[in-house]
Amino acid sequence: MADFSAQDVKRLRDLTGAGMMDAKKALVETDGDFDAASKWLREKGLGKAAERAGRENTEGAVALATNDQVAALVELKCETDFVAMSADFVNLANDIAALVVDKGEDAAKEKADVIDDLKLSLKENIELGRVIRFEAGAGNVLDTYLHIQGDRGKNGVLVELANGTKELAHDIAVHIAFARPAYVTRDEVPAEAVAEERQAIEAETRNEGKPEAAWPKIVEGKLNGWFKRIPGGVLVEQPFARDNKQTIAQLLGDATVVRFAQIEIGS
Repeated sequence: MADFSAQDVKRLRDLTGAGMMDAKKALVETDGDFDAASKWLREKGLGKAAERAGRENTEGAVALATNDQVAALVELKCETDFVAMSADFVNLANDIAALVVDKGEDAAKEKADVIDDLKLSLKENIELGRVIRFEAGAGNVLDTYLHIQGDRGKNGVLVELANGTKELAHDIAVHIAFARPAYVTRDEVPAEAVAEERQAIEAETRNEGKPEAAWPKIVEGKLNGWFKRIPGGVLVEQPFARDNKQTIAQLLGDATVVRFAQIEIGS
């Protein structure tokens, strides 16, 4: 017979939110081992942790870790900013990011049990969100930006450049954080979306009563503007956030954006 007291059952119930009979059964099944009983309940999907799984969790923290030519962004999701700013939550996000830098994106899964334990102790629907890792190619530079708000990262960016400097990559990363582009160049915008917008602009231009000879120039001008303002936008065509008299393409000069990634809480 497992050796545990009524106080052990109460403590297990308080921690996990499980019912009394489930808590007792967990202790019986694990010979009174409290930690093993907590894990048993988690694996069986018992208690409030299972109920929380479907709750909205649009808050959280973005963690950034770097190591020479490798960088990682990790999103840890929760329900409230109160939990998102807690030390245990932020530290876990940072630990996962460091693990991803060292071992790869799949290494984030190694913290699954720790995340489950945090669900129980903080009583929220906590889960791993997006995980991104960049390793710069030979000769390329990598830089990052993390916007901190309320003692946790909320908006993180990774940028890899060819023929550029780390200082330039950092400037681009800061711009991306606040301009939120979706594409590097217009070639990445889906052709169907471009064709649909061109058709709409052509119809709009015809209805404006402008001379037909001017239509092609007007359409191209409007389409160029659309590439800058479409949801997310095209990075190289956007005005630089710190100097709107030059575009990102002009700022880059001979440098090229190989890739970028952004994780923003709530997006």
